[in-house]
Amino acid sequence: MNLTENELYRQDLDHLIDLELPWEKLKDSSVLITGATGLIGSCFVDAIMTKNIRDSLGCNICIITRDISKASVRFGHFLDSKKIDIREHDINEPLQPSGNEHVDYIIHLASNTHPLAYASDPIGTITVNVIGTRNILEYACASGSPRVVFASSNEIYGNNRGDVELFDEGYCGYIDPNTLRAGYPESKRCGEALCQAYIRQRNVDIVIPRFTRSYGPTMLATDTKAISQFIKKAVNNEDIVLKSAGDQYYSYTYVIDAVAGLLTVMLKGQCGDAYNIADERSDITLKELAEMIADIRGKKVIYEMPDENEAKGYSTASKARLDGSKLKKLGWNAHYGIREGIERTISILL
Repeated sequence: MNLTENELYRQDLDHLIDLELPWEKLKDSSVLITGATGLIGSCFVDAIMTKNIRDSLGCNICIITRDISKASVRFGHFLDSKKIDIREHDINEPLQPSGNEHVDYIIHLASNTHPLAYASDPIGTITVNVIGTRNILEYACASGSPRVVFASSNEIYGNNRGDVELFDEGYCGYIDPNTLRAGYPESKRCGEALCQAYIRQRNVDIVIPRFTRSYGPTMLATDTKAISQFIKKAVNNEDIVLKSAGDQYYSYTYVIDAVAGLLTVMLKGQCGDAYNIADERSDITLKELAEMIADIRGKKVIYEMPDENEAKGYSTASKARLDGSKLKKLGWNAHYGIREGIERTISILL
């Protein structure tokens, strides 16, 4: 069964496509997306295709992927609609428009987004966020002046300096660039700076959603984020394994709310602006998160030391809570709190 046949997930998609957004901007439009098979990208595609089917949105999606077979399996049930085109291409290589191709929106989600990848593929982590982003922006310049959505991260803020409780979009904490783990946040910072350069020098229309630690039923089996590991243990009816003291205090977002934030920024955001997709109801320490997930499944939390590769990929930030008030002024509000989002994720994956 494909995920869109799950009743709870379909309810989530229905909630998403019923949001009061200027959907008319997507009517008969063309959207190019990288990272479409990831947690957020796959949910985005599911939502647009569900909107196409139910409300005749007429939005055409072009998926750029390194693995065409993987994307074809994930979205195969939509291919008959003729509204999805899947192209095999490594975004670290220049991307050329096909003929007189016109694109209205580009969603750049392609990135390594979990700790093991940061440690095992640090070069790939950096290059997709910098070289891949440059290639996307060059493509934008050559394909009809689309709006570009550059997916950024809570990690660009670095370590909390101890001077604020919540990070607004102007906050800048400390990152030591001379570490392996710095590759992800530093390259996301560079990607944002590159966006600003293309706005000023090439007049590209760009908006920047900054995602918190996201989770949901579209997460990949290869995802090594702590919350994803907890959820996988819960689905397998195993004890939850915590590989630290668990005092890290972070913001989290259920994937449906993350995609709602993405769509809000995409359709309503101001060019050049960054927006935190975050809600304080889902701020929680890692220990509390592990205990909550264990409680949902009637299991216990056990503590283990991480192995060397795992430890290399862990964030050093102990407190990273985001202020989502700027995005809320555009009309976005999280629908799910952390416990409900976790419960839905587990129920869908069981």
